[in-house]
Amino acid sequence: MGWIELDGAVNVRDVGGLPTEDGRQVVTGRLLRGDNLQDLSPADVRLLVADIGLTTVVDLRSPQEIAAEGPGPLTRVGSVRHARHSVLPEIGAATDVAAAALATTRRNGAESRYPDDLRCGSYLGYLEDRPDQVVAALRGIATAQGAALVHCAAGKDRTGVVVALALRVADVRRDAVVADYAASAERISAILDRLRASPTYADDVNSRPSSDDDSPRAETMAAFLDQVDARHGGVLRWLSGHGFGPGDVSLLRAKLLAA
Repeated sequence: MGWIELDGAVNVRDVGGLPTEDGRQVVTGRLLRGDNLQDLSPADVRLLVADIGLTTVVDLRSPQEIAAEGPGPLTRVGSVRHARHSVLPEIGAATDVAAAALATTRRNGAESRYPDDLRCGSYLGYLEDRPDQVVAALRGIATAQGAALVHCAAGKDRTGVVVALALRVADVRRDAVVADYAASAERISAILDRLRASPTYADDVNSRPSSDDDSPRAETMAAFLDQVDARHGGVLRWLSGHGFGPGDVSLLRAKLLAA
């Protein structure tokens, strides 16, 4: 995995190098994924903007999270565009640090969608509840002039789903998509430590009996992709049904893959 070591974030990586079905690779420096960016140091900002070429941040946090956390360092960089697309239903101030730590309404929805894996059920809810925001997030990646960085709070659930969809549009091998999603488990202790230090997220994290409940599992992403195939005819068909047409697909593929 292309980990990017930063002072103020612990789950940031470049998905460059992931293989496609036809033997190509995602180009390095096109799509990054990460956790909360509020604590980036000046050195972190220089690395992301000057060295890597970051021009677009796709922020998947809810309006309540953004308001509670306040503006982060990258919001003060004029060359970086911020696209905010919450994939959660707007039902109050609850956050989504971990998909298993749901408010009652979300838990019930996740159980009804996929009782065998609540996190998978929650991911399916992103597609059901906020399809316009999922599509807009993918367009944010596709239209970035330089590198795009997708993030949420932990960088594993909301970010994991949007990045997985983008990678499947680019025909990245399914096993590579699953492995990229599961890689956040390597950093789960550091991710949770960061969130516990934030008043916005501490209660959510501390309500979980074990960090194992928060750690992403390959089986969850595999189940999610299976369910998108079974329920919607695959990622491309679901996207097409929500206005992400052939031109959008071509633009996103061109963004992530070398000619």
